[in-house]
Amino acid sequence: LKDPDKPDDYLVRRLAAIEGYEMVSRDEKEEPFILDADQCWVLADNEALKPKEAKDSRTFGPVLMSDIIGRVIYCLRTAVDHGPVQNSQLSLKKDSPVLEVELDVDELAKNHKS
Repeated sequence: LKDPDKPDDYLVRRLAAIEGYEMVSRDEKEEPFILDADQCWVLADNEALKPKEAKDSRTFGPVLMSDIIGRVIYCLRTAVDHGPVQNSQLSLKKDSPVLEVELDVDELAKNHKS
């Protein structure tokens, strides 16, 4: 998705909720709210980060769906720890042909920054 603070940069975040979902905070002082049309809620999955450090919807709020620019289909952690991202069955069906043609693991590993 486009970084809300720096529109020329991008963030990789998990899509957690879409329009119509009710968002309820663990903090009882915060009122629940419903995501409006064309809004979504994104989360960083790095458990080492505190919510205020995560740079996701918990810090910048709902994101416009038009700011979502793609879907992660392959993850490379190390040269030996990598593989397709488990999205929905429909997504996996659409992504598999792309991975078969486009994926070059050796090239990814060569350019990977650990």
